[in-house]
Amino acid sequence: MLLDNKTAIVTGGSRGIGRAICINLAKEGANIVTCYSNGADAANETVKMCEEFGVKAIAVKANVACEADVEALVNKAKEEFGSIDILVNNAGITKDNLMLKMTSDDFSDVIDTNLKGAFMMLKHVSKIMLRQKSGHIINISSVVGLRGNAGQVNYSASKAGMIGMTKSAAKELGSRGITVNAVAPGFIETDMTAKLPESVVSENLKSIPMKCLGNVNDVANLVAFLGSDNARYITGQVICVDGGMAM
Repeated sequence: MLLDNKTAIVTGGSRGIGRAICINLAKEGANIVTCYSNGADAANETVKMCEEFGVKAIAVKANVACEADVEALVNKAKEEFGSIDILVNNAGITKDNLMLKMTSDDFSDVIDTNLKGAFMMLKHVSKIMLRQKSGHIINISSVVGLRGNAGQVNYSASKAGMIGMTKSAAKELGSRGITVNAVAPGFIETDMTAKLPESVVSENLKSIPMKCLGNVNDVANLVAFLGSDNARYITGQVICVDGGMAM
């Protein structure tokens, strides 16, 4: 297995892409630490799904926008498993609105969770990885961080910021054997997209050369590769999983 006896922290692993990432990493042999800010039942369900592959998994209540919670989460993972080999910054929220109607709180809340939260996770986990002289960090960005999207100024800014952070961290940490990459999903089938009107889905499909939506495993498969030593010489990259949408 690609990740036998490795330990991965996956933020926001209760559902959707985050859950698929947890399950796929577990399938490849990694022990899983996931976190949630609410929805303990869903997070514990992810834990059970991971344990079916014979690995250990725990869910920790933590708000990534709170540094004390982040530090406690990282310390718990280290105490429980001894090392942290993979970090997947997946936790994120949306508060969409047209720019002129968007409140400053709506902007700040999205930046605090999506970007500042990822920074704090990266900061505290990298301290451990630097001592280990090894590790893989994967930031889940988005094609809207590359292309922008009307009604998502806050979300697009947070995801574009993750890309800049990825490249800077890759330069800081590369000499110690730590890779930092970003994955930019496009239009992926999730509970959220399932609620969209058919007209919205059809309109988006026009901009996708492959003429179909992706699924959560398309993203999770790439994350598992980037979290493995097979990707040891890949760092500072932004890889789109979008059927060609961002070309």
